[in-house]
Amino acid sequence: MDQDVTDAPAGGYVQLLTPDGTRVDSVTTADGTTYSVSFTDQEYRDLYRDLVTVRRLDAEGLALQRQGELGLWASLLGQEAAQVGSGRALREQDMAFPTYREHGVLYCRGIDPIMPFGLFRGVDQGGWDPDEHKFHLYTLVIGSQTLHATGYAMGVSMDGRTGGPDGEAVIAYLGDGATSQGEVNESFVWSGVFNTPIVFFCQNNQYAISLPLERQARAPLFQRAGGYGFPGIRVDGNDVLASYAVTRAALDHARQGQGPTLIEAYTYRMGAHTSSDDPSRYRIASEVESWKVKDPISRVKAFLLKEKVADDAFFGEVDEDARKVALDLRERVLAMPDPQPVEMFEHVYPEGSAELDAQRRAFTGYQASFERTV
Repeated sequence: MDQDVTDAPAGGYVQLLTPDGTRVDSVTTADGTTYSVSFTDQEYRDLYRDLVTVRRLDAEGLALQRQGELGLWASLLGQEAAQVGSGRALREQDMAFPTYREHGVLYCRGIDPIMPFGLFRGVDQGGWDPDEHKFHLYTLVIGSQTLHATGYAMGVSMDGRTGGPDGEAVIAYLGDGATSQGEVNESFVWSGVFNTPIVFFCQNNQYAISLPLERQARAPLFQRAGGYGFPGIRVDGNDVLASYAVTRAALDHARQGQGPTLIEAYTYRMGAHTSSDDPSRYRIASEVESWKVKDPISRVKAFLLKEKVADDAFFGEVDEDARKVALDLRERVLAMPDPQPVEMFEHVYPEGSAELDAQRRAFTGYQASFERTV
């Protein structure tokens, strides 16, 4: 790739903002595609606000879990640029299929950030309407969302909703570990053969729980796309500008009817895989320290200061606003009512079911029998 990168992995990647906050005007890859962004000063500031807010909300999630208020939390710490960049690249009509870590994409889709907290608190199974927000429910089974996304994308093609700038595209998020799953490879096969309007956005955070990347693949992940008949590209996943530019281009490629793309967002999971994991058991502190200098938020802040489009007052305001949003979130999470056992029968079928009604009556009677014996 013809580009100026800083401390890039072997093979390089698309980078438009270096770790020290230096802006790269454009990057042209070997296939002749040029990537760049053209944002106003306000849009740059808005991206910074997104990154800070998403990180603060994520930190609140981990704190709530540690305090016993959530059963589990999957942190996105370190991956904010990949999620905010790709999330903001989506057009209104595009559909996203997340894993269980895409809190930043959820935020960019305009969904109340409290929604995943109901899931991790055990209050519900995910309370948002995927059709309304064009953002599917979280998927905890590794890789299965890529099959859902592929099927949906095939439907988009069959309905004739591609072939122009107003067409619909689909994005499926996955981690590096998911690329070893059969479901993901099946999705690649079907998407390539049927030329589906889908972007596979792989956040390569270097570890599938405790398994490092070199134990998963002997070649860069983005190069796998070629074996399935569609393009792959690697982007600096800690660069919000490059993540935006590459994702927007791939989505537009898909909506025009030109088929799928695999994006490998090369990033790093700064925290644990989930709150039940201890990363100190399988990675060394010096590795984590080396990635801190590539922090996605610090580089945007450095850029804003260099370009004199933000000052200390702005950064202080963003931090305070993020703190208030997180505090409001905490209060609402703690106020969530505990679900009643009988509620497990709700929202199973959109128009109800006679069999389900019978099961509900039996369960209600069973519960009532305990009250009569007290």
